[in-house]
Amino acid sequence: MIEILLVEDNPGDVRLTQEALKDNKLRNNLSVVSDGVEAMRFLRRDGHYADAPRPDLILLDLNLPRMDGREVLKEIKEDEALKRIPVVVLTTSKAEEDIIKSYNLHANCFITKPVDLDRFIQIVRAIEDFWLTMVKLPT
Repeated sequence: MIEILLVEDNPGDVRLTQEALKDNKLRNNLSVVSDGVEAMRFLRRDGHYADAPRPDLILLDLNLPRMDGREVLKEIKEDEALKRIPVVVLTTSKAEEDIIKSYNLHANCFITKPVDLDRFIQIVRAIEDFWLTMVKLPT
């Protein structure tokens, strides 16, 4: 079972991601949190996340309430227990400064969300296919 954490505050994008992953060939469990503070609580198994699974992959939006995705990425990559989890930045931003900053914070890749719904589903499936079938991840 592949564990994926989606950090996304847009309910429409959450639904599309769920649909894209549900119809794919890999068995996966998608956990969803809607802001950066909850993402860090989930990852650190804090409070009601005490039994949260350790994700094999994190899909991270940059524009989040309470704690934005850049801050979340920085905290993940500075944490010895979390830094090896691949983080795919999946955001609406096309800004060069966001791309550079994400890679400087050690994002594993940066993908701009397409506005076309079919293309969005295609991108999510490609992420899953690459990161969860082709890449060898640490256990």
